[in-house]
Amino acid sequence: MIVRKRAGLLTLLFAIRGSVIPRIMPQILFVTGFALLVAWIHSRHSLDLPEFTLTPFTLLGVALSLFLGFRNNAAYDRWWEGRKLWGELVYGTRALARITHTLFGKQAAERRQLLMLTLALSHVLRHQLRPDANIRAQLQQFIDANLVETVLQQRNPADAILRQMNEVIAQAYQQQRIDSVAVGILDQHLIRLTHSQAGLERLGNTPLPFAFSLLVHRTAYLYCFLLPFGLVGTANWLTPVFASVVAYAFFGLDALSEELESPFDSSGLNHLPLSALCRVNEISVAEALDEPAPEPLQPIAHFLS
Repeated sequence: MIVRKRAGLLTLLFAIRGSVIPRIMPQILFVTGFALLVAWIHSRHSLDLPEFTLTPFTLLGVALSLFLGFRNNAAYDRWWEGRKLWGELVYGTRALARITHTLFGKQAAERRQLLMLTLALSHVLRHQLRPDANIRAQLQQFIDANLVETVLQQRNPADAILRQMNEVIAQAYQQQRIDSVAVGILDQHLIRLTHSQAGLERLGNTPLPFAFSLLVHRTAYLYCFLLPFGLVGTANWLTPVFASVVAYAFFGLDALSEELESPFDSSGLNHLPLSALCRVNEISVAEALDEPAPEPLQPIAHFLS
């Protein structure tokens, strides 16, 4: 995710990192070149191009803007929902750290085991949403190597960790370390973590309807390639300038919607900072256990991973 301070005018005009310009530059150049060709043909009179009024383009542009705005809002809602679900995971981790202190005692082995499994859950969810080749080494910081292999062999590693957390609670109950009331309280915390897990999986596995995205994408191309014919009669050699600006706006909104639609995808720069959010949980657990806490992850070149 791009993290920048409040941008000034020059930064807004010339910032490239975090912008969609690198992604859409081929489309902009293609539209500009096509508009330049139309203007050249019109100026040479080598081909009589019919003159169009801008009314149809205005109506189509308004409709396309509404479609793009609706899709952009839907994509941002997905991005924000992903952030809220990770916030719930942070909330669940901190709440579990507090209640286990009350039920087990500050230095109880069961408490530490549950909190380490919660950290493993965060990293496994991150791996399921954004595959990480170093996941084994990261998980071994929190749980046993044999358990790591067992978890990663499951079809749903996050659910396997939740089952392991339930097993820790069941053993504590069978050993009469906690009573049935405490079991019910801890189960509610596991349900909250399960809710976050299921929500993140749903968001990661259910994209926006492809037909809707395809309609907006095709209409944007159609509009940008028809626009020069409507402008060339009045704009002449300024046609490529106006066409490139319109292409930047429409293709830019389309590309931004694609990035926000997949908030966990690592291919864009505007995805959610899952590693930084996992580090937040690590800090919370370390402080709850009175252990040295790692430093928060910081943006590198305005990018927070």
